[in-house]
Amino acid sequence: MSTRRRAGLAAAAVATLALTAACGSNANQSAGTATTDNVQPAGQGTNDYGYGSSGGAGGAGGQAGGDTGGKAPQAAPSAGKLALHQDTELGPVVTDAKGMTLYRFDKDTADPSKSNCSGSCATTWPVVPADGATAPAGIDKSKLGSVTRADGTKQLTIGGWPAYRYAKDTKPGDTKGQGVGGTWNALAADGKKAGAQKPGDVSVFDHPQLGSILVDGMGRTLYRFNKDSAWPMKFGCNDACLDTWKPAKPADRSKLNGIAPKLISTVTRPDGTRQLAVDCWPVYWFTGDKQPGDINGQGKMGLWFAVSKEGKKITTTP
Repeated sequence: MSTRRRAGLAAAAVATLALTAACGSNANQSAGTATTDNVQPAGQGTNDYGYGSSGGAGGAGGQAGGDTGGKAPQAAPSAGKLALHQDTELGPVVTDAKGMTLYRFDKDTADPSKSNCSGSCATTWPVVPADGATAPAGIDKSKLGSVTRADGTKQLTIGGWPAYRYAKDTKPGDTKGQGVGGTWNALAADGKKAGAQKPGDVSVFDHPQLGSILVDGMGRTLYRFNKDSAWPMKFGCNDACLDTWKPAKPADRSKLNGIAPKLISTVTRPDGTRQLAVDCWPVYWFTGDKQPGDINGQGKMGLWFAVSKEGKKITTTP
């Protein structure tokens, strides 16, 4: 082969390579257009719901509107029976039936209810459908509602605020969406932002049926027993009773929320165990309560009652 022919072939190969690289570059740019607008197809995440875990604008704080690009996100599953999970930093947060945290978006509105998260935002923050959602004991049923989105679907609202999941939460109890972009927050039971008040050793919980009740650091309802007495001190719950009713741990008076420190004290049981007392009455938590807001022990045997923030027993029976 002549030297001139070899040179011609080499030049053609270089031109072809350059053209291919340029096409590849253009294709990547058109698909991504920088990372902020790149939306992954639904189903590429690792969480239980199979949502895409896009790192786009929605992940950085949520972008209202925008082209979804590619495939539309798959229909989100129903929230089912909601629950309250006691987070160590945020206190009680609303979750769906699988324990996945629900969030609210500051750019939405609650009165009237309106969602401003769509397109790529709704890929990172999947909308929670209103259908099938029910309230647990700790959430007032009247706080649940719905808003009709631009596409005609109905989205769950809590206290008027549209509810979302976060694609980067992969297991029950995750709160990776908290504070994202300064606009996303886990939902509290009344629709407000969770974490407004850090959990204390003893806190006040606004219960939809009983009013303001006292809970321990785990969010469990605290109860008084009629067979105990405050003065003279007497413990009526002993032996097998303690398998069901657990003495609450003493509290640090500097770690209280909503209750006067003067009402909090510590008593010593006959076996030497130290127990929390409210207004001099020993208090307990009930093993039949599984989440914040549960009051399954209220009125048991006509002897067990939740405690008000004033330290008095609450005799209301749901």
